[in-house]
Amino acid sequence: MAALRLLIHAPGAPGLRWFGLGPGLRPTRGLWKLQRLFNKHAFWAQGRTMAQLRRLLAGSTVVVSLWQGKRLVGFGRASSDGIYRAVLWDVVVAGDLHGQGLGRRVVEALLATPALLGVERIYLMTTNSAGFYEQLGFRAAEPQVLLVKQAASRPQRDGGSSA
Repeated sequence: MAALRLLIHAPGAPGLRWFGLGPGLRPTRGLWKLQRLFNKHAFWAQGRTMAQLRRLLAGSTVVVSLWQGKRLVGFGRASSDGIYRAVLWDVVVAGDLHGQGLGRRVVEALLATPALLGVERIYLMTTNSAGFYEQLGFRAAEPQVLLVKQAASRPQRDGGSSA
């Protein structure tokens, strides 16, 4: 088994976003591998386009990726104001590697970054992994309630006109 390498990317992950850089700042088709990781192992993130991935990376304060050789096996990101609030997003580990502490490694790396250290409250949302996050110190945010507003259908941005 190849050694694991955890990468903490610069804010917005420009190397990963524009050049697909992985370990050692080598081109590894990293954006394509991120898309594949999401499609195979994250039901909530399936079908994201390359343009959408670039945009979500650009808007992320902290981005962490975990590599086994040239294989992207873990990922997580966060957005934060740096003092009061932060949110963890898209924490995912390849399914065949669950139970080996890789998710813990990704989350702990996110939480240890200067951008999140000392933030008053760090949020995350999960559908079926609450027990995992509780082991890392997260608790239900009662009496807070999660509210969601779905985006209206977005117009096409291809420069075409509609009749």
